[in-house]
Amino acid sequence: MVYIADAMPFSLRHALTTGRIDRIAMSLSGLCVAHCFATAVFLGLLASAGGIFENPLFHEVGLVLAILLGALALGHGAIAHGFMMPAAVGSLGLGIMAGALTMDHGLQESVCTLLGVGILALGHDLNHRAGR
Repeated sequence: MVYIADAMPFSLRHALTTGRIDRIAMSLSGLCVAHCFATAVFLGLLASAGGIFENPLFHEVGLVLAILLGALALGHGAIAHGFMMPAAVGSLGLGIMAGALTMDHGLQESVCTLLGVGILALGHDLNHRAGR
């Protein structure tokens, strides 16, 4: 009768006899524990931070920063490479984001904000490409 170990490929047999499989299994168990712990901590922090992110002041400060950075980057790009299209597209995105601040929290406000952010990102991408 042939032992099962004799029928295994050498690399698997070697891994079993040297304890490599056990070390891999222990590492995976450790990663599992870390994943479960990190997920619990992350979800706990996310739940407690939810009140902060819903505060209108958070959105207003974010929009002010986006306007300042957008004006700086898109304005500098328009001066440097001479193309106004990226600044115009970016400004449209900023305008849509500003309009979303006037809406009540909900699906419509989220859609407008995401649309504005997407258009602003397109303006920054066009600005970057024009500067090459």
